[in-house]
Amino acid sequence: MRTIKLTVCYDGSNYFGFQRQAKEITVQQILEEKLARVCGEPVTVTGSGRTDAGVHARCQVVSFTTEGTIPTSNLPRALNSILPEDIRALRAEEAKPGFNARKDACRKEYEYRIRYAPEPDPFTRNYAWQMKERPDMEKMNEAAAMLMGTHDFSGFQSTGSTQVSPVKTIYRSCWETEADGTLVYHIAGNGFVYHMVRNLVWSMVQIGLGKKPPQAMAEELKQKRGEFENSPAPAQGLYLARVEYK
Repeated sequence: MRTIKLTVCYDGSNYFGFQRQAKEITVQQILEEKLARVCGEPVTVTGSGRTDAGVHARCQVVSFTTEGTIPTSNLPRALNSILPEDIRALRAEEAKPGFNARKDACRKEYEYRIRYAPEPDPFTRNYAWQMKERPDMEKMNEAAAMLMGTHDFSGFQSTGSTQVSPVKTIYRSCWETEADGTLVYHIAGNGFVYHMVRNLVWSMVQIGLGKKPPQAMAEELKQKRGEFENSPAPAQGLYLARVEYK
């Protein structure tokens, strides 16, 4: 029995998230169907993260076991020949027995994209949060810096989360501006609770719009869910950007 570590990317616009659902089309379902054809047997994959409906991934890692004999070097090419165009296999490698793409991840990085669009742009509507007012990035960066280190993110965990510890360590948290004016938030940590990044972005945007001061972020980190106003930022602006392992 072989254990395979497979890295894929996908445009999440047409999928109800990564994780398999009973009545919806998901990325996991598509991957398992195509891997079964390539490997010649049923395959169940474990993803490094459960991206929501409409969320994208530049680097999603999955693990699975198989008795199939296809060489790992040929696996991405074989998969891409039958995968839909909005899902691509990037690379495959043999992993140690017992490797688990979710449990063995030690660092994940997300990015969130915001575009200033006084008029709706049909070409970027699925890939960024389009805002009619440009938020102040300096204020958002002031708030973002407060997230560095280890905190209890209970206040930024949406209902429906699996039972995991809300205490997470953040290694990177900053906003940048790209050449075309797109605002990009980068956050890396040892783990994330349900909707954590999108909830954090929403709070920082409120700060950037002048609806509350940057210091509000420090206070919100001390509070529980429902004790302050918060809502997930739109899913289409979020990307799983990188997953690292020991």
